[in-house]
This record gives sequence, C-alpha cells and structure tokens, in this order.
Amino acid sequence: MRGRRPVEPQDVRAAARHWTTGVAVLTARDGDEVFAKTVSSFGTLSLDPPLVSVAVAARSPLAAAVRDSERFAVSVLTARQEAVGRRFATPGAGRALGMFTTVPMRVEVTGAPVVDHCLAWFDCRLHAILPGGDHTLLVGEVVATDGVPGEPLLYHDGRYRALAHPLADPALTGPAPALTDKQPTDRQPIDRQPTDRQPADAPTMTSTGATA
Repeated sequence: MRGRRPVEPQDVRAAARHWTTGVAVLTARDGDEVFAKTVSSFGTLSLDPPLVSVAVAARSPLAAAVRDSERFAVSVLTARQEAVGRRFATPGAGRALGMFTTVPMRVEVTGAPVVDHCLAWFDCRLHAILPGGDHTLLVGEVVATDGVPGEPLLYHDGRYRALAHPLADPALTGPAPALTDKQPTDRQPIDRQPTDRQPADAPTMTSTGATA
C-alpha cells in the first residue's frame, strides 16, 4: 500500500504479543557440557515421520551443541514449573558441566537431558538445520516421547499465564475442531504472575518477535 512505512522489528514484536504459546525448555549435551534454554518456538512438524521443530538464535552455544551432538530434547513445562522457565530464560544460566544442580533432569534415549516432572517431553535426533534470518530452525526426529495429564504453563503479552475456565458448555458447542495435528482446547489463558522478562527464546509469536 502506498505510503506505508517498512515493517520494523518492533512492529512484529508488538503484534506477536497477542499470540499465546506454551513454554518449554530446549536441552542438549555436548561432551561434558549441558545446555538449556527456555523457548516458546516449539511445534510439531510431522507425524509420519515424527518430526518437531524449535528455533534458537543462530549464534547460540546451544545451537552449536545441537549441531555437534546431533541430538536435543524438548520438555513442555507445567503451570507449576514457572521457576524453571524463568531460570533458563536468564542469560548465562543455561550452561553447566554435568547436570544442573537446581533443576532435576534425566536422560532417556539420545543422551539429551529431559526436565523431570514436565508435562510432556520429546527426545530427538537432529533431522535438519534450516536458516531463519538471525535464528536457526532445528528439526528433530522424535525417537522417544511421553506426556502426563496436567495444566500447561502459558506465555502471552509479556506474562506467564495458566488456563482458566471453559469458554462454553461443551454440550452446546461440541469439541473445538483440531488444528492440524494438535489437540483442541476449551480453555482460555489467564494471568499468573506478571513478569517483565520473557522466555529467552520467544519466537515471532511472542512479545519479543524473535527467539533468542
């Protein structure tokens, strides 16, 4: 449209604040070093073969660790794990020799750590690395996964949030249609505790407009 100014990063960031995401922790192991980063850029990509994707900053040490080790894991956080999300959103807090002492983790198949007591986890071998501007898209083939019932930790408009009450009586409206391979939901987000800090790897769908 004539007269419209070019889109700036802050424009995308402001619009993306209106997109709600879950919160997860991306982990990798490279030799004796373990890496972890809070992300909201995670998503399922394919069911056959089973593929997931997650974006990280192209210059991130975690991206380099995944590239070298060719494996990673994603742990989806519960509403009770906000402290875990905050911990690994803090710059410099996601790198350690051996396992992290303050956040219990375990190894499943590939050797990449999985956060204990998470809502769901995906243990992956690296399938592809794709360029994405100032970020890198990691595509992983899921070799092991599991999940448990519970409430997810959410992130919307610069705040961590939790699920609220159903929007309507399911008997009247019926189940929501599935969004591709994702499960429908009948709940809406509400505030948890306000925070000025966002997940370090928040993608274009969060208030940052990009992952870190």
